Order: sequence, then structure tokens, then C-alpha cells
Amino acid sequence: MGDVGSSSGAPPARRNLRFEAAQDLFDGLPELAEDVTARPDGEDAVSFATALAEGPTPEEAITVCAYNLPRRYAVWWGHECLRRAEQVLGEDDTELMKLAADWVANQNEQTRYAALNAAMAQKDVSPGGWIAFGAGWAGGSMSGPDLPPVPPAPHLTAKAVNAGILTVLARIDLENRRRTLGSFVRMAIQLSEDA
Repeated sequence: MGDVGSSSGAPPARRNLRFEAAQDLFDGLPELAEDVTARPDGEDAVSFATALAEGPTPEEAITVCAYNLPRRYAVWWGHECLRRAEQVLGEDDTELMKLAADWVANQNEQTRYAALNAAMAQKDVSPGGWIAFGAGWAGGSMSGPDLPPVPPAPHLTAKAVNAGILTVLARIDLENRRRTLGSFVRMAIQLSEDA
């Protein structure tokens, strides 16, 4: 995406989003409607997410952000959200987050499979495991390298990142949860604006 209407004084397009308009996001990734009850009414995607964060079900803002960031950005955002909530994470989360970060830094099949295999090895998926699944489901195949390819659906990374962030938010005490959620949404918006 390039600049939209920059000669007419309109703001430049956010380059790190899958969709600029919230309705386009719902149309392009219809699975989002399974996870978000609110519906857009002509807003751009960032305004929609911001309004959700301030509304009665702010968790839906996390979901919208997870779906609208490109896969690599979504995984990195999930990693950074968890890093800011380290006090509620387990030891396994740190290693799983490292594998997801390795994939973000060096997107290849080796790093993707390392994240996917580590996440699949968990008995109960932890927040870090969900972020590792996000990396593992970001492309390639969900089956082993010696098996026929099974490409992941386009929304799976978003679902995994969303699950990881919402799981970690559920571990934060109520007094700090909404503030933390708001900071996570602001991080996603900032990431969408960085060139």
C-alpha cells in the first residue's frame, strides 16, 4: 500500500496493515466475525480498534489488531506484549517467545518449523506457545517437511497471536488489566504506523 490521497491533504496510508477500512478487514478475513461481536460502521480500522479498546468489550480491540497486522508484525507485536507482562509468564514462555522472535528476525522454514514444533510439544498451550504457533502458522506447511504440504489458513496466525495476548491479559490483576490492554492496542497502532 502506498500513500492514499497525499496530494489532497489526506493522511498517508498505514503501511503495516492488511486493510485500511474496518469493513474491508471483516470482508477479507470473515473468520474475524466469529471472534468480534462489534461491527464497523464506516470507520477506518485503527479508529475501530481504538473505539473498541475504550468500549465495554475492550478485548475485541486486541482481536482486531491481531487480524489486521501482517503476520510478521502480528507475531512481533504478540512477542512484545508478552515481554511487557513477563511477571505472569512461565519459564517455557521465554523459550517459545525466543523461537517466535527468531522467526520474525529470520523468516525461513527452519525458524518457522522450530517455533511450530516447540508449540506443538506443549501439553497445555501457554501464552508463549500461542505466539510460537503464530510464527509456525505464518506460511509454509503445517505438516512435516516430508509430508504433503498443508498450508495454514490466512487467519491462523491472527487467532494464535490473539489467544496468546488474551491469555496473558487474563493473568493480569483486574486493577491493571484495562490499562495494560490499552497499552497493547497502542503498541499495535504504533507498529502499524512505523514504516
